Amino acid sequence: MAFTTINLSPSPKLAINNNGFPASQFFHSSFLRSKSFLGTSSFSVESLSFTVDHRRSSRPHCDGSRWSSTAFRRVSLKSELSVSVDDHGSNGASAERVVVLVIGGGGREHALCYALQRSPSCDAVFCAPGNVGISASGNATSIPDLDISDSSAVISFCRKWSVGLVVVGPEAPLVSGLANDLVMAGIPTFGPSAEAAALEGSKNFMKTICDKYGIPTAKYQTFSDASAAKRYIEEQGAPIVIKADGLAAGKGVTVAMTIEEAYKAVDSMLVEGVFGSAGCRVIVEEFLEGEEASFFALVDGENAIPLESAQDHKRVGEGDTGPNTGGMGAYSPAPVLTKELQSVVMESIILPTVKGMSMEGCKFVGVLYAGLMIEKKSGLPKLIEYNVRFGDPECQVLMVRLESDLAKVLLAACRGELKGVTLNWSPGSAMVVVMASKGYPGSYEKGTVIRNLEEAEHVAPSVEIFHAGTALHSDGNFIATGGRVLGITTKGKDLEEARDKAYLAVEEINWPEGFYRKDIGWRALPQKQFA
Repeated sequence: MAFTTINLSPSPKLAINNNGFPASQFFHSSFLRSKSFLGTSSFSVESLSFTVDHRRSSRPHCDGSRWSSTAFRRVSLKSELSVSVDDHGSNGASAERVVVLVIGGGGREHALCYALQRSPSCDAVFCAPGNVGISASGNATSIPDLDISDSSAVISFCRKWSVGLVVVGPEAPLVSGLANDLVMAGIPTFGPSAEAAALEGSKNFMKTICDKYGIPTAKYQTFSDASAAKRYIEEQGAPIVIKADGLAAGKGVTVAMTIEEAYKAVDSMLVEGVFGSAGCRVIVEEFLEGEEASFFALVDGENAIPLESAQDHKRVGEGDTGPNTGGMGAYSPAPVLTKELQSVVMESIILPTVKGMSMEGCKFVGVLYAGLMIEKKSGLPKLIEYNVRFGDPECQVLMVRLESDLAKVLLAACRGELKGVTLNWSPGSAMVVVMASKGYPGSYEKGTVIRNLEEAEHVAPSVEIFHAGTALHSDGNFIATGGRVLGITTKGKDLEEARDKAYLAVEEINWPEGFYRKDIGWRALPQKQFA
């Protein structure tokens, strides 16, 4: 496919994925007029007009030479509006096509934009606020100035640019009710209401649903009084798990190996208030021994279809040691989740949850991400937690493996039409290795320079670098602005090949202030350690 990026005025930025480029469908005719023929597009903007040739090298000139094979051209005027044209070279009638807005700006959202931009039914992809990596890749047009916490601003943007599907990436806008407001405004939105998002927003709510609808989970008690929590901890003994009830950016869980460590976690949440209102209640939970796995299902309120399996690596250190993080790497599929176990998860955990939420009067529409423990003693799955959005970094490996039209499937979920839908996945395996700033998940330096990203992407086939915490320096270099910064994602015929490609690409990146785990996939490939 060929891309053309054109910077016009005024703001904001726009990316179009287009067959034959019927721009009049998308712009007010007084602003932009276009026509497309023989691989060229003509544009007229106010008094400015120009033609861009984006024909492919596979078609020869009559003199035997070939047109330029360049797939990405950039024509700039001093302005802020950017139009990216993805020309499939088809002029025939097409099925329903949609403009998509992705909410968020991390590695998960970059991966979603990557998959949506490849969707035949997707005309354009915006990402708000997005990030510089998303923009540089051409996967979407970032809208950094759109305030995603302001529902009215998001609705105005959607109406102005004819957005037909909003995909909400992070949990915070969901819990605050962004999906409620968008749906009320008549904008199809993939993501649950604030009421349904309480499955993630309140661990106590999730546990209550489990109790009421017979969903297997760890034994627990909820406390708002530190002394009562400590008495329960003393009765149960260690190891034991302490969780903040609300959202704590992935840092609200302590796996306490001693009673003293558990007491300290309780005090930090209930007495010192380190997580603010998110920690005003704590869940004290049974420690489960076994292997963790991630299970994802798309839900339309009544029906659910499973995605492929994936396994995350939460701990910061090799061998799953050290403090918890947002995730240091992942791979898909996860051998621990056999087809038989996946059926058990659907029947005993996912479908009862979907039914229960419907009976509670808050139907769930979106992706259910079940954090599971495959118990060592029983071999059966128990629910550790729910997230109400795609996991990060699991989303990265799922999106590079997905071969179905993501935009079409997500729209079907919004419309309650998932029954009978099946998804196609590439064979083999995928892996993502997260590169993080040294010091993460604690304090870390910002603004360090990252080099050789382009070289890393070309070191082997099927390498994709998803940006999570980067910015562009004035000298043109990428710099690190977050804890988790890059997701080096690869596919291979098997997990070993995907792993070898990923670490080959990681080694190509020049970033002395970054670090990464060298053993992603170790549970599935215990005999092979990265040297």
